[in-house]
Amino acid sequence: KLPRLKMISTRSTGYDHVAAAYAKSKGIIVANVPEYGSNTVAEHTFALILALSRKVFPSILQVKNPDFTHTNLTGTDIFGKTIGVVGLGKIGLRVVQIARGFGMRVLVYNRTQKDELAAIYGFTFVSFNDLLSQSDVITFHLSLNPETKGILNMDNIYRVKKGAYLVNTARGGLIQTESLVWALQQDILAGIGLDVLEEEKELVDEIAILSPTYQKEHNLQNLVYNHMLLHHPHVIITPHNAFNSQEALTRIIQTTIENIKAFASGRPQNTVT
Repeated sequence: KLPRLKMISTRSTGYDHVAAAYAKSKGIIVANVPEYGSNTVAEHTFALILALSRKVFPSILQVKNPDFTHTNLTGTDIFGKTIGVVGLGKIGLRVVQIARGFGMRVLVYNRTQKDELAAIYGFTFVSFNDLLSQSDVITFHLSLNPETKGILNMDNIYRVKKGAYLVNTARGGLIQTESLVWALQQDILAGIGLDVLEEEKELVDEIAILSPTYQKEHNLQNLVYNHMLLHHPHVIITPHNAFNSQEALTRIIQTTIENIKAFASGRPQNTVT
């Protein structure tokens, strides 16, 4: 419908919302923002880890009652604990650095293994199953694609070390939501921190839910599981907000402007097609 369209600039790293293959077939340039929030997302990851390990949210709720006792608020140190980092891109590597600063032992699962990185940053490459079974904290930093979709699921969730914390600030589709609910019910996971969900929608309009269109576009079972997680006392959910810092937003705007200027000058940059 836009026959003169020559360039699409997305203000994000991911571009799965753009029909990139079709754009390429029509000679349309698609540019993204390849780096803007590695520090930002990594810091949010640790905000969730610390909120879980030190029971920050229930502590706040208890004080508002007001109740200043320490009942049921005993936390755990992360110093000396093992963190399993799933995915070693820019965000994952920054998480490794922060974890080492906290005095944690670091395990990494990644499709490719670079021993020089392990030596420099002081971590150990392991298989995914070994990471699940040995980690006190598990955090996901993978891109979502057919190979990684549902990498944690009902077939392997039982391998998770009992009492572990799990955090996902990457993509909701990496984890089968049913497996998280089951792991909480079995007391395998002590706490979960999520910035992303497999279905980031709310069950707010009962009439809409009954429509065939809604049921075709959304997995109703996952929506129910999400509500179970939302109201679970050992789960913290933030609204896909890990990227949202002043510095990251500034970088997004600056890079997007630069992408458009570069295209206009005949030298496209940060292209994905």
